[in-house]
Amino acid sequence: MKVTGFTFIRNAIKYDYPVAEAIRSILPICDDLIVAVGNSEDATLKLIKKIAPGKIRIVETVWDDSLREGGRVLAIETDKAFQAIESDTDWCFYIQADEVVHEKYINTIRKAMIQWKDDKNVDGLLFKYLHFYGSYDYIGSSPSWYDREIRIVRNNKNIYSYRDAQGFRKGKNEKLNVKPIDAYIYHYGWVKKPEAMQKKQEQFHKLWHDDEWVNKNIVKTPVFDYAKHIDSLELFKGTHPAVMQKRINEKNWKFDYDISYNHLSIKKRLKKFAKEKLGLDFSYKNYELV
Repeated sequence: MKVTGFTFIRNAIKYDYPVAEAIRSILPICDDLIVAVGNSEDATLKLIKKIAPGKIRIVETVWDDSLREGGRVLAIETDKAFQAIESDTDWCFYIQADEVVHEKYINTIRKAMIQWKDDKNVDGLLFKYLHFYGSYDYIGSSPSWYDREIRIVRNNKNIYSYRDAQGFRKGKNEKLNVKPIDAYIYHYGWVKKPEAMQKKQEQFHKLWHDDEWVNKNIVKTPVFDYAKHIDSLELFKGTHPAVMQKRINEKNWKFDYDISYNHLSIKKRLKKFAKEKLGLDFSYKNYELV
C-alpha cells in the first residue's frame, strides 16, 4: 500500500500557519508528500524545502487572485497538489496548513486504509474534528463548527476539491462514499497571534467577497478580538500532538474565557440539544456513509 500526502500553502509565515507541523504530523504514514506552494510574500518556499527534502515534492504555483467568490481558489490549489500524485499511490492523505494529526491516531488510520484499500465502493475516510479557538486551551462547542470531514481519498482523478476546499466530490458533483474512522483532526486555524489573525481576516475574506463587502464587514484594527466572535467554548482536557509542543510553548499572548457564558442563538441551542441528548444530527454532510 502506497500513501501520498498532499496540501497547499501560501504566505505561511506572514499569517502564522503551522504548516510545518501539519506536514510532519502525517509524514510517518506517508511514503511521499506533495506540497503546492503558492507565490508568497515571505519565505514559505524555503520553509517547506527544509522539512523533509527526501520525502516532499514541491509544486510551485501562482494563485489566481481574481477569484473572489466562495473561496474557489483554495479548491483549485488543492487540486493542483492532488493531480501531481503519481498513479501507483493507493490512498491520498489531505491535510490543510492549519490541521494536525495526533500521533496516537497513526495506527488507527493505517489500519483503516489497509482494511478498505481493495473495496472500490469506499472513496475515502472520514475524520472527526476538534476546533481550537483563541488559545490551545479551548475548543469550539457551537453547532457552527463542522464536526466531520473527508481527509483521505482514493487516488482517483475523478475526485476533486469541493467549494472552498473543505471537502471533496467526484464525477458530476457526487458526494463521496466514505467510512468513518475513530481519529481526529486538530484544527488550529483560529489559534494565532492576534496580530496574525487580524491580517488573515483582512486578507482571506477577499477570497470569498469583493472589496466593498470586506471594507464594510471586516473591522480594521491592529489585533483580532477573539472574545467578540465566540458562540461557546469548552476547555480542552486532552494532549496536543507532539509536533505542536514547541509552538505551544512559544505562545506569547493570553486568552481566557468563562466557559459558562455563551452567545448561542435559540436555533443553535436546539441543534446542540438534539445532537447531544437525542442523537439527532441536522448538520450539513458533504459525504455519504457506506
